[in-house]
Amino acid sequence: MNRNGPHISVRDLSVFYGDHCALENVNVDVPRQKITAIIGPSGCGKTTLLRCFNRLTDLTEGVKISGQVLVDGEDIYSRGIDVTQVRKKMGLLSQKPFPLPMSIYDNVAYGPRLYGLNDGKKLDEAVERYLRMAGLWEEVHNRLKSPATKLSAGQQQRLCLARGLAVEPEAILGDEPTSALDPISARRIEEAFVALKANYTIVIVTHILRQARRLADYVLFMYMGKLVEHGPAEQVLNDPKEDRTRAYVKGEIS
Repeated sequence: MNRNGPHISVRDLSVFYGDHCALENVNVDVPRQKITAIIGPSGCGKTTLLRCFNRLTDLTEGVKISGQVLVDGEDIYSRGIDVTQVRKKMGLLSQKPFPLPMSIYDNVAYGPRLYGLNDGKKLDEAVERYLRMAGLWEEVHNRLKSPATKLSAGQQQRLCLARGLAVEPEAILGDEPTSALDPISARRIEEAFVALKANYTIVIVTHILRQARRLADYVLFMYMGKLVEHGPAEQVLNDPKEDRTRAYVKGEIS
Protein backbone atom coordinates (compact mmCIF):
# COMPACT_ATOMS: atom_id res chain seq x y z
CA MET A 1 0.00 0.00 0.00
CA ASN A 2 1.49 3.31 -1.11
CA ARG A 3 0.50 5.87 1.54
CA ASN A 4 1.93 8.66 -0.61
CA GLY A 5 -0.10 7.78 -3.69
CA PRO A 6 -3.77 8.43 -4.44
CA HIS A 7 -6.27 6.78 -2.11
CA ILE A 8 -8.86 6.06 -4.82
CA SER A 9 -8.02 5.54 -8.50
CA VAL A 10 -10.77 5.33 -11.11
CA ARG A 11 -9.92 3.69 -14.41
CA ASP A 12 -12.21 3.61 -17.48
CA LEU A 13 -15.31 3.56 -15.26
CA SER A 14 -18.66 3.47 -17.06
CA VAL A 15 -22.09 2.94 -15.50
CA PHE A 16 -25.34 2.20 -17.33
CA TYR A 17 -28.82 2.13 -15.84
CA GLY A 18 -30.55 0.09 -18.51
CA ASP A 19 -29.85 2.00 -21.74
CA HIS A 20 -29.00 5.25 -19.93
CA CYS A 21 -25.29 6.03 -19.62
CA ALA A 22 -24.81 7.63 -16.20
CA LEU A 23 -21.00 7.64 -16.29
CA GLU A 24 -18.80 7.43 -19.37
CA ASN A 25 -15.18 6.35 -19.23
CA VAL A 26 -14.18 8.22 -16.07
CA ASN A 27 -10.47 8.30 -15.16
CA VAL A 28 -9.25 10.15 -12.07
CA ASP A 29 -7.09 9.82 -8.95
CA VAL A 30 -8.55 10.99 -5.65
CA PRO A 31 -5.86 12.30 -3.29
CA ARG A 32 -5.36 10.83 0.17
CA GLN A 33 -6.27 12.81 3.31
CA LYS A 34 -7.70 15.72 1.35
CA ILE A 35 -11.23 16.98 0.79
CA THR A 36 -12.31 16.29 -2.78
CA ALA A 37 -15.52 17.93 -4.02
CA ILE A 38 -17.50 16.52 -6.94
CA ILE A 39 -19.42 19.36 -8.58
CA GLY A 40 -21.65 19.77 -11.62
CA PRO A 41 -25.28 20.26 -12.68
CA SER A 42 -28.09 18.03 -11.42
CA GLY A 43 -28.15 14.63 -13.12
CA CYS A 44 -24.55 14.80 -14.30
CA GLY A 45 -23.39 11.63 -12.50
CA LYS A 46 -21.97 13.06 -9.27
CA THR A 47 -23.80 10.74 -6.87
CA THR A 48 -23.38 7.73 -9.16
CA LEU A 49 -19.62 8.25 -9.11
CA LEU A 50 -19.57 8.68 -5.33
CA ARG A 51 -21.63 5.53 -4.80
CA CYS A 52 -19.23 3.58 -7.00
CA PHE A 53 -16.56 4.19 -4.37
CA ASN A 54 -18.35 1.94 -1.86
CA ARG A 55 -20.30 -0.21 -4.32
CA LEU A 56 -23.71 1.12 -3.35
CA THR A 57 -24.36 1.57 -7.08
CA ASP A 58 -24.51 -2.24 -7.22
CA LEU A 59 -27.83 -2.14 -5.38
CA THR A 60 -29.65 -0.46 -8.28
CA GLU A 61 -31.63 -2.92 -10.39
CA GLY A 62 -30.41 -3.27 -13.97
CA VAL A 63 -27.12 -1.43 -13.41
CA LYS A 64 -24.08 -2.36 -15.54
CA ILE A 65 -20.64 -1.29 -14.38
CA SER A 66 -17.35 -1.61 -16.26
CA GLY A 67 -13.84 -0.42 -15.47
CA GLN A 68 -11.97 -0.30 -12.18
CA VAL A 69 -12.11 1.50 -8.85
CA LEU A 70 -8.87 0.95 -6.97
CA VAL A 71 -8.77 1.65 -3.22
CA ASP A 72 -5.19 1.52 -1.96
CA GLY A 73 -4.34 -0.22 -5.23
CA GLU A 74 -6.97 -2.98 -4.86
CA ASP A 75 -9.81 -3.15 -7.39
CA ILE A 76 -13.00 -3.19 -5.32
CA TYR A 77 -14.90 -4.58 -8.34
CA SER A 78 -12.68 -7.64 -8.76
CA ARG A 79 -14.07 -11.13 -8.19
CA GLY A 80 -14.04 -12.39 -4.63
CA ILE A 81 -13.84 -8.96 -3.02
CA ASP A 82 -15.65 -8.64 0.33
CA VAL A 83 -18.20 -5.89 -0.36
CA THR A 84 -18.99 -5.57 3.36
CA GLN A 85 -15.35 -4.70 4.03
CA VAL A 86 -15.37 -2.21 1.16
CA ARG A 87 -18.36 -0.42 2.69
CA LYS A 88 -16.74 -0.51 6.12
CA LYS A 89 -13.65 1.23 4.73
CA MET A 90 -15.67 3.79 2.75
CA GLY A 91 -18.23 5.32 5.11
CA LEU A 92 -21.20 7.18 3.64
CA LEU A 93 -22.96 10.25 5.00
CA SER A 94 -26.28 10.71 3.16
CA GLN A 95 -28.22 13.88 2.35
CA LYS A 96 -30.66 13.34 5.21
CA PRO A 97 -29.64 11.95 8.58
CA PHE A 98 -30.96 8.49 9.42
CA PRO A 99 -30.23 7.77 13.08
CA LEU A 100 -31.03 4.25 14.24
CA PRO A 101 -34.19 3.96 16.39
CA MET A 102 -32.23 3.73 19.63
CA SER A 103 -30.35 5.97 22.06
CA ILE A 104 -27.58 8.39 21.14
CA TYR A 105 -25.09 6.11 22.92
CA ASP A 106 -26.31 2.95 21.17
CA ASN A 107 -26.14 4.61 17.74
CA VAL A 108 -22.41 5.18 18.14
CA ALA A 109 -21.78 1.87 19.94
CA TYR A 110 -23.66 -0.10 17.28
CA GLY A 111 -20.71 -0.58 14.93
CA PRO A 112 -18.07 -1.41 17.56
CA ARG A 113 -20.45 -3.95 19.13
CA LEU A 114 -21.09 -5.47 15.71
CA TYR A 115 -17.36 -5.97 15.29
CA GLY A 116 -16.92 -7.57 18.70
CA LEU A 117 -16.30 -4.77 21.21
CA ASN A 118 -18.36 -5.56 24.31
CA ASP A 119 -16.21 -4.17 27.13
CA GLY A 120 -18.32 -1.47 28.81
CA LYS A 121 -15.46 0.89 29.65
CA LYS A 122 -13.94 0.64 26.17
CA LEU A 123 -17.35 1.22 24.61
CA ASP A 124 -17.82 4.32 26.78
CA GLU A 125 -14.43 5.61 25.66
CA ALA A 126 -15.22 4.88 22.00
CA VAL A 127 -18.60 6.63 22.15
CA GLU A 128 -17.04 9.73 23.67
CA ARG A 129 -14.11 9.71 21.23
CA TYR A 130 -16.28 9.55 18.10
CA LEU A 131 -18.86 12.02 19.36
CA ARG A 132 -15.99 14.45 20.04
CA MET A 133 -14.60 13.85 16.54
CA ALA A 134 -18.02 14.69 15.09
CA GLY A 135 -18.24 17.85 17.24
CA LEU A 136 -21.27 16.62 19.19
CA TRP A 137 -20.01 15.47 22.60
CA GLU A 138 -20.48 18.75 24.48
CA GLU A 139 -24.10 18.99 23.36
CA VAL A 140 -25.18 15.44 24.25
CA HIS A 141 -22.84 14.04 26.93
CA ASN A 142 -25.46 14.43 29.67
CA ARG A 143 -28.25 12.70 27.72
CA LEU A 144 -26.59 9.77 25.98
CA LYS A 145 -29.48 7.45 26.83
CA SER A 146 -32.03 9.74 25.17
CA PRO A 147 -33.53 8.69 21.81
CA ALA A 148 -31.44 9.85 18.87
CA THR A 149 -34.63 10.90 17.11
CA LYS A 150 -35.08 13.69 19.68
CA LEU A 151 -31.98 15.48 18.35
CA SER A 152 -32.23 18.33 15.84
CA ALA A 153 -31.55 17.52 12.19
CA GLY A 154 -28.06 19.02 12.42
CA GLN A 155 -27.27 17.02 15.55
CA GLN A 156 -28.63 13.87 13.94
CA GLN A 157 -26.30 14.36 10.96
CA ARG A 158 -23.30 14.74 13.26
CA LEU A 159 -24.46 11.66 15.15
CA CYS A 160 -24.56 9.75 11.85
CA LEU A 161 -21.02 10.99 11.19
CA ALA A 162 -19.93 9.73 14.63
CA ARG A 163 -21.64 6.39 13.98
CA GLY A 164 -19.78 6.09 10.68
CA LEU A 165 -16.44 6.97 12.26
CA ALA A 166 -16.99 4.35 14.96
CA VAL A 167 -16.41 1.49 12.49
CA GLU A 168 -13.01 3.04 11.68
CA PRO A 169 -13.31 3.73 7.95
CA GLU A 170 -10.46 5.00 5.79
CA ALA A 171 -12.61 7.45 3.85
CA ILE A 172 -15.78 9.46 4.39
CA LEU A 173 -18.12 9.88 1.43
CA GLY A 174 -20.65 12.69 1.74
CA ASP A 175 -23.61 12.86 -0.66
CA GLU A 176 -24.65 16.52 -0.28
CA PRO A 177 -24.29 15.98 3.47
CA THR A 178 -25.40 19.50 4.47
CA SER A 179 -28.24 20.06 1.98
CA ALA A 180 -30.98 19.27 4.53
CA LEU A 181 -29.43 21.37 7.30
CA ASP A 182 -29.71 24.96 8.49
CA PRO A 183 -26.62 27.17 7.92
CA ILE A 184 -25.26 26.81 11.48
CA SER A 185 -25.57 23.02 11.43
CA ALA A 186 -24.04 22.88 7.95
CA ARG A 187 -21.06 24.90 9.14
CA ARG A 188 -20.51 22.46 12.02
CA ILE A 189 -20.41 19.53 9.59
CA GLU A 190 -17.95 21.48 7.44
CA GLU A 191 -15.76 22.20 10.48
CA ALA A 192 -15.79 18.50 11.37
CA PHE A 193 -14.68 17.59 7.83
CA VAL A 194 -11.80 20.07 7.93
CA ALA A 195 -10.59 18.58 11.23
CA LEU A 196 -11.06 14.99 10.04
CA LYS A 197 -9.07 15.28 6.82
CA ALA A 198 -5.87 14.98 8.86
CA ASN A 199 -6.71 11.29 9.21
CA TYR A 200 -9.31 10.52 6.54
CA THR A 201 -9.84 10.94 2.83
CA ILE A 202 -13.08 12.89 2.37
CA VAL A 203 -15.08 13.00 -0.87
CA ILE A 204 -18.24 15.09 -1.03
CA VAL A 205 -20.86 15.70 -3.68
CA THR A 206 -22.02 19.30 -3.45
CA HIS A 207 -24.22 21.56 -5.55
CA ILE A 208 -23.06 24.59 -3.54
CA LEU A 209 -20.05 26.24 -5.17
CA ARG A 210 -19.41 28.32 -2.06
CA GLN A 211 -19.07 25.12 -0.08
CA ALA A 212 -16.62 23.70 -2.59
CA ARG A 213 -14.58 26.90 -2.33
CA ARG A 214 -14.57 26.73 1.48
CA LEU A 215 -13.71 23.08 1.83
CA ALA A 216 -12.16 21.49 -1.22
CA ASP A 217 -8.50 20.77 -1.78
CA TYR A 218 -9.31 18.99 -5.05
CA VAL A 219 -12.28 19.32 -7.40
CA LEU A 220 -13.93 17.06 -10.00
CA PHE A 221 -16.32 18.76 -12.45
CA MET A 222 -18.88 16.42 -14.01
CA TYR A 223 -21.15 17.18 -16.97
CA MET A 224 -23.61 14.76 -18.59
CA GLY A 225 -21.89 11.68 -17.20
CA LYS A 226 -18.40 12.75 -18.17
CA LEU A 227 -15.53 14.01 -16.05
CA VAL A 228 -14.77 17.28 -17.81
CA GLU A 229 -12.02 18.64 -15.59
CA HIS A 230 -10.28 17.88 -12.32
CA GLY A 231 -7.41 19.32 -10.36
CA PRO A 232 -6.48 21.42 -7.32
CA ALA A 233 -9.51 23.39 -6.14
CA GLU A 234 -7.89 26.78 -6.64
CA GLN A 235 -7.12 26.01 -10.27
CA VAL A 236 -10.46 24.42 -11.20
CA LEU A 237 -12.62 27.00 -9.40
CA ASN A 238 -10.61 30.13 -10.22
CA ASP A 239 -8.87 29.39 -13.52
CA PRO A 240 -10.63 26.46 -15.22
CA LYS A 241 -9.18 25.14 -18.44
CA GLU A 242 -12.42 23.87 -19.99
CA ASP A 243 -15.21 26.10 -21.34
CA ARG A 244 -17.96 24.05 -19.66
CA THR A 245 -16.23 24.27 -16.29
CA ARG A 246 -15.83 28.02 -16.73
CA ALA A 247 -19.52 28.40 -17.61
CA TYR A 248 -20.59 26.35 -14.56
CA VAL A 249 -18.35 28.25 -12.16
CA LYS A 250 -19.69 31.55 -13.52
CA GLY A 251 -23.28 30.34 -13.06
CA GLU A 252 -24.05 30.24 -16.77
CA ILE A 253 -25.09 26.58 -16.59
CA SER A 254 -26.69 24.95 -13.57
